[in-house]
Amino acid sequence: MGDMGRVPVGIVGASGYGGVQLVRLLMEHPGVELVYLGGESSAGKPFSDLYPHLGHVVDLMIEPIDLEKIASRCRVVFLSLPNGLAYKMAPTLLEKGCKVLDLSADYRFADLDTYTSWYGGDRTDKELSATAVYGLPELYRDRIAQAQLVGCPGCYPTASLLALSPLLKQGLILPETAIIDAKSGASGGGRQAKTNLLLAEADNSLGAYGVARHRHTPEIEQICSDLAGHEVTVQFTPHLIPMVRGILATVYATLRDPGLVREDLITIYNAFYRNAPWVKVLSGGIYPQTKWACGTNLCYIGVEVDPRTDRVIVMSAIDNLMKGQAGQALQCLNLMMGWDETLGLPNMCFYP
Repeated sequence: MGDMGRVPVGIVGASGYGGVQLVRLLMEHPGVELVYLGGESSAGKPFSDLYPHLGHVVDLMIEPIDLEKIASRCRVVFLSLPNGLAYKMAPTLLEKGCKVLDLSADYRFADLDTYTSWYGGDRTDKELSATAVYGLPELYRDRIAQAQLVGCPGCYPTASLLALSPLLKQGLILPETAIIDAKSGASGGGRQAKTNLLLAEADNSLGAYGVARHRHTPEIEQICSDLAGHEVTVQFTPHLIPMVRGILATVYATLRDPGLVREDLITIYNAFYRNAPWVKVLSGGIYPQTKWACGTNLCYIGVEVDPRTDRVIVMSAIDNLMKGQAGQALQCLNLMMGWDETLGLPNMCFYP
């Protein structure tokens, strides 16, 4: 593509785990040039002060967040910020002609009342929010390709929805019976200090949190309802696992047709994801492990049927920082720019 043809890209909120993953991916992507890193608390510091291990490749400063300046320098902006900040920045950036990919929850909801009831805030950007596209390429590829504003999904919803989508779209399950039991590594909690994420607290331990009230629930339900064609509620329970990267979602649901066997479902999944280069449906009897996806943008899916209970059990494994966050955002950018969906994204893990 040559440097002249590279698209200038910026990241607001480059200091967190999502930000540093984006830096790594964008530095190695042939179609873009990373020209701006923005932050508030770390403004004025070289990026290498925060991440010394990248000092030999990234010589950018973290700059104050000045929307005019960002828009004049960047054609694409990633907002990698805590919830409730992106909706104050995106309108200005879009007005000035930037494409915006938001990694927070601010633009994931079609209904802003749902957003404010779960996340709070005072939203006045209703019209703009209505133009946002939910950034799950496997479901909304064509819309993402046309979008100026993409609300990238959460990590739990990504793993859960990729497991559930074929079942809901084809009407294969009773939607209200869906139960999602998911486990995440500690990097999902972000980089700031939190007592429950200390090694001494989290290691050698396993527990649930946000039971019956986790903020990703309405996000999962919104897309499930879209797929099913009617309102769907799901049971979602997240757990913290003492590892750094990865999400494993195990999804249970009752089949409408108890006559379906595992091989039928694997055939249906393979057909549903035939044009999805980042989803790997595993052969019968093989169940995914988080380590397989580590450092990649892949989602591994295993499917099983229990004829005794007439339930389907789907297991979905992703890297929460990649397919669950930065990798997925870059996958969306590839679509928005008309590039190959796999461009600049790793598809082999470090193993073991």
